[in-house]
Parts: sequence; C-alpha cells; structure tokens
Amino acid sequence: MQEHEFKKLLGKYLDGSISKEELELLEKFEQELDKANDQPHFENESHKKAIKSSLWTSIHTKAQDSRKRRSIVWKISGVAALFLILLTTGYLYMEQSSTNTNFVIPENAITLQLENGDVKVIHEDGQAEVLDANGNVVGKQDGERLKYSNSASKKELAFNTLTVPRGKTFQLQLSDGTIAHLNAGSSIQYPVQFIPGSDRLVSVTGEAYLDVAKDPEHPFVVNANGLNVRVLGTQFNVSAYPEDETTEVVLVEGAVSLYTEEEGYGSEKNVNLKPGFKGSFDKIKNNIQTSKVITGLYTSWIDGKLVFRNMTFSNIMKKLERHYNVNIINNNSDLTHEEFNANFGNEPIEDVLMELKANYGIEYQFLDNKIIIE
Repeated sequence: MQEHEFKKLLGKYLDGSISKEELELLEKFEQELDKANDQPHFENESHKKAIKSSLWTSIHTKAQDSRKRRSIVWKISGVAALFLILLTTGYLYMEQSSTNTNFVIPENAITLQLENGDVKVIHEDGQAEVLDANGNVVGKQDGERLKYSNSASKKELAFNTLTVPRGKTFQLQLSDGTIAHLNAGSSIQYPVQFIPGSDRLVSVTGEAYLDVAKDPEHPFVVNANGLNVRVLGTQFNVSAYPEDETTEVVLVEGAVSLYTEEEGYGSEKNVNLKPGFKGSFDKIKNNIQTSKVITGLYTSWIDGKLVFRNMTFSNIMKKLERHYNVNIINNNSDLTHEEFNANFGNEPIEDVLMELKANYGIEYQFLDNKIIIE
C-alpha cells in the first residue's frame, strides 16, 4: 500500500465515509504490519494488543451500521487514537527502512545496499537521496540513473552495492564521474567516494559497460569474477556472470591491462588489450586469450538490442533468460553447441521465439510459466 493510499483510507475512517471494501483493505494492512518486527514504539506487547483490540472492535462495530456511519462523524477513543498514531508511525517506518528482517523485497526489484547493510528498493520512475552513515547526502536518484557526488569528505572507504535483476538495466555515475551501465542480472560494488592516494577499485558481477573518468594518479581497477581490469581512462564492456565459463572484456576505447588475482599487476603474464579486441579469461584453465571483434556486437545491449554472431544456442538462451526475465528449458541437446546469428530489438519474447522458429526451425512451447525448447 502506498503512503498516499494509506492516508486516504485513514481520512475516510475518521470522517465516517469508509466503505466495507476499504475497511477490509485497512485491516489487511494492519495484519501485514503485525507480521513485521515490533517497532520501538511498542515497548509493552500486552498494551499493544489491548490497543489494537479496542481500535478494531470499534471499527467493526461502526462498519456494521452503514446508515449511522453516513450520518454521524465517528469519535475515536483516546486509546484507539493512540494506536492509530502508532500505526501510522509504524507504516512510515516500514516504508523508509528496507532492512527490517521481515521486510520482503519486491520480486524483480532494483536494490541498493548501503554501507551499514541497509537495503533500499530503487523504483525506476522515482527520485530519492542516498545517505551515508552520518546522514549526509552522497547521491541522488533520478529515474533510471543514480548519481554520486564528489564532496571529498570521506577519509575511509565505504561501499555501496547496486543490484539489477533480470529483465532490467540501470545507469550509475560514480563520485569520480565514471559512468557504469548495468545489464540485466548484474551487480556492482563501489566506494561511495574514492579516497585520494588509493586506486579506484570496484567489483562487477554480471555485465557492465564502463566509461571511466581519466585520472592518471588513481588507476581504475575492476574486479570481475577472478579477473582484474586496470585502466586510467577508457570505455570497455565486461561480462562476468558466475554461470558463464569465461569472463570477457571488450575494449572500445583507450587501453586496459588484464591480470588474474593470483598474478597481480605488473606480472609478465599481464595481457594488454587494444581497442577492438576482446580478452577472454577461462576460469577453469586460468588463462587469458585475445581476439579481434566488432565491439558493437558486445555493447548493443545498452540500447536494448540483442545481437548474436556465431553464438552457441546455450549462450543465446542464457542471454534471453536475463534480458526477458524468463526461464528456458532446452530439451533438444542437439542444439546446445550449435552456433547461430540473429538480431533482436525491443520485441517481446514471443516474437523472438517465432523468428528463431521461422529461420532455424526451432520448436518451442510455453508450459507452467516456462519456455520449453523441443
């Protein structure tokens, strides 16, 4: 229930115009509130139950007589009024605090974990402020973009983590001006503010396109599932999903150095990429290979497009699952390692499957909210 809806129902209750259906909705919210952790206002549990009983008995009694309800303005007892205030306070507390142990994060929500462990839900059409542990504003959200300020007030590193679920993308601007586009099913951990004299270190799980702000005195290092990408200022795409066998870095502009966590920077085994090249880190073999690529094929997702070139059917299915937030089961093992070429825009998943069927004869069906490849 949104805050304005809750206030509206309370207003109707107070002036006696609340309907039976609205009353049931208000009661339902009361039950949900009761399931949450006890708020600090309710220090005495038995007192709380007595107040609730008084209020809701009063509500039921008045709701049964609709004729009287229309002609008489209800008067709430002191005890009931007290609980009404506490109920409102508890509701606002729940809305503002996402870290209540019983707080259920909405399915498929973008989340932001703060430095103290609190988790906030990011609404793509909303506006919000990000606070540090001292209550200072360090960032602001405006729709599908979260931007951090560079106030240089931090003396110690404090990290936030932005997580984007399957089926969505999001944009983040770090305090140094670096822009990070996060693809579906991805997360990034980063400092609220970078500390002078230290490397700019972030960690990426999933896929992100980064346009790194130039700062020769502070190298930018991305840790991506066992592979480190070190840059001074450049644009590149990194794909490091845990379920993939390789971590890939595609360099669009500038220069980067790739190295494993075991080797460290400066080792003779470091691999330097040039623009237009891809570095692939094999997690099992623990080695890095490079190849020349068309970078646009790897960055098209930023514009909501899917482009597959000589990609195995298995990898295509993974990308479709992330992009559309669907579950796909492949019962045709002959297709697993077969390679395909395809281009898709913003069309629904049904159109994508129809095109795969028309061009490659791939059969499918929808069953129990899953896509079954036959």
